[in-house]
Amino acid sequence: MNRRPILLPVTDNFADKLLAWFDDHGRKHLPWQQAINAYRVWVSEIMLQQTQVSTVIPYFERFMAAFPDVQALAAADTDDVLHHWTGLGYYARARNLHRAAQVIVAEQDGRFPQTVEALEALPGIGRSTAGAIVSIACGGRAPILDGNVKRVLARYHAVPGWPGQSTVLNALWEYAETHTPTARVADYTQAIMDLGATVCTRRRPACSLCPLAEGCRARAEGTAENYPGRKPRKTLPERQTAFVLARHPDGTWLLEQRPPSGIWGGLWCFPEVAAPADAAGWCRDALLAEPGTSQPLAAFRHTFSHYHLDITPVLVTLETAGEAVAEGSQRLWYNAVSPPRVGLAAPVARLLEALKTLD
Repeated sequence: MNRRPILLPVTDNFADKLLAWFDDHGRKHLPWQQAINAYRVWVSEIMLQQTQVSTVIPYFERFMAAFPDVQALAAADTDDVLHHWTGLGYYARARNLHRAAQVIVAEQDGRFPQTVEALEALPGIGRSTAGAIVSIACGGRAPILDGNVKRVLARYHAVPGWPGQSTVLNALWEYAETHTPTARVADYTQAIMDLGATVCTRRRPACSLCPLAEGCRARAEGTAENYPGRKPRKTLPERQTAFVLARHPDGTWLLEQRPPSGIWGGLWCFPEVAAPADAAGWCRDALLAEPGTSQPLAAFRHTFSHYHLDITPVLVTLETAGEAVAEGSQRLWYNAVSPPRVGLAAPVARLLEALKTLD
């Protein structure tokens, strides 16, 4: 059973210690910390969900160059948005980002809401992301609770259990609210995220460098790596599919756009069939094209949060071009030499890169 959270005394100087550390050691030169506004903070917070800073930096810079403000993002084509997200994963984040930008422009004249509640009403913005926008860009006071902050607070207060459980999450939110100061909230918000990212790391935390070490219960107990509690392990189901790598006589590859929702929603992928043996017949039926050679390639596994997908690519060289693909349809012939600006599922992008080596 999880212990009930105990409110900290008013004399606690958690925030003061953290801010003093931030002044000397905090990160202040990340790209989203420059020219701070609600739009840049919002995009960075969405990109940083379950993704490391080093991975996000080049994506953020390219995204800002393509969509410098919320109006540009709202006006962009979905394919272009997904193209700039290709390889970053969790593509629902990009779709929600695009939809939320359209709402802000259409319903709020391009002005960002200034409260947590109003921000949470937008697609893809949860309480922590809303809190980060309010505290960093809007001058308000709002707690945050991203993965790094959960780890800092769970260790400092020795909060047992997995944060996916509501009792644990509620306790951490209560501590987050208690510690958030009324002054220098933007710096505090960045400081506690930085501490989790650079000092209070998941493995081998650098407790000797931590400004909060003296009051940290997990450190006192020698159990820092036990917090936060791990998600209960479960065996993921396995599924199988085959990708049809249909090669046009001109050397281009057939891709189909996935439905807007679901796995790889809105992204361009190779057509799927149930089994490798179905690939040639699919080309005859769907493309009215005559397949020449049909060769299964090495299978590989792509893991989602809730299942493993074992994929067998089947290389089908078409002898005839088949039915023309109409412009604007949900199919296209992808030229790997001069690729169109479309969003690609990660395994598709990897396969297309590998296929460049074919004669």
